[in-house]
Amino acid sequence: MKTMVKYLLFILLALGAGMLFYKKVYIPKTTYERLVVKKGALDVEVYGIGNVGANHIYKMTSQVGGKILSILTDEGQWVKKGQLLVTIDTVDIPKLIEEAEIAVKKAESEFKASTIELKSLYSQRKLSLITFKRYDKLRKQAFVSKAEFDKVKTDLDIINAQIASSKAHINSSKVEIERSKKGVEALKERLNRYKIYSPVDGYVIARNVEVAQTLLPSQTILEIVDPHSVWVKTYIDEKVIGSIKIGQPARIKLRSSSKAFSGKVARIVSQSDTVTQEREVDVVFDKLPIPFYINEQAEVTIASEHHEGVIKIPSKVLSYYNEQRGVWTEKGGKAHFVSLKIIARGVHEVAVEGLKEGELILVASAHNKPLKEGASIH
Repeated sequence: MKTMVKYLLFILLALGAGMLFYKKVYIPKTTYERLVVKKGALDVEVYGIGNVGANHIYKMTSQVGGKILSILTDEGQWVKKGQLLVTIDTVDIPKLIEEAEIAVKKAESEFKASTIELKSLYSQRKLSLITFKRYDKLRKQAFVSKAEFDKVKTDLDIINAQIASSKAHINSSKVEIERSKKGVEALKERLNRYKIYSPVDGYVIARNVEVAQTLLPSQTILEIVDPHSVWVKTYIDEKVIGSIKIGQPARIKLRSSSKAFSGKVARIVSQSDTVTQEREVDVVFDKLPIPFYINEQAEVTIASEHHEGVIKIPSKVLSYYNEQRGVWTEKGGKAHFVSLKIIARGVHEVAVEGLKEGELILVASAHNKPLKEGASIH
């Protein structure tokens, strides 16, 4: 009797353990999530890593050297076109301009004096010419001597010579005025080189010198970015770049921000890197984030193709079985593998051929038993 009870208890425990195993282990291991195959639109996207850059970065330099008196902007500040940015010690240039302007005034005074003198000489010649004609007539009538006539003629010749000299002096004064004025203009132009103005409405990204520092000619003082030329220099593998075209929409994810920014492809560089086998694709922002940081790393996703009305499934359900790629479906409570042809890939979905809309596909996970053809499923 005791033996019979032991056997019954053992059988009950075995049945209980079997039921527990069936419900807690076997059923969960063979129960798979199902997805319904759907038709819809699919965007094929190309992914790349790049850095924020710009097509136009102005390196502000000076044609002259000297001590920096002031820097009127700094990194991270916006500047306007024509805004004064830097002043450099002009040393003796203002004094030289003052001296050149005095030389202009002197030449103008000499010109004025020579002009007045010429008018006086013309008046004297008019009187002398009258006297000469009268003496010439009197000489012919023998009323004056030849010596008296020669004296009058010499006086007229002297006045004519003075007039010619005065005209030459006036012409010389004109030349001197022009030369002096050009000298003033040249000095003023030289003076302007000691002030540096912004060539564009832009954003200062670098300041390389300080006030009171001695500047060398052509040394970079500031770097200014034209915000309209900011883009992400993205590097795309040659294998997938063939589908990228200028104007295609893109998403930009900056390392410093959790937000995704919209943009579009602006330029595709014609040469590839011989080492990485990648090509540069420049993507501009639809709306530039403020502030922005040159050389910041960015992730770019470009929508290179668009498909409508295709059978699409999540990428995660794709499996390999007997060296074929496809998905698992259910037929009569049994697993059945269907090989597929992938016609397009999105970020999380693929467009395929080999399935029909409304079919059920199985989603395996690490908690399930590995699938095989004909396996029982729940």
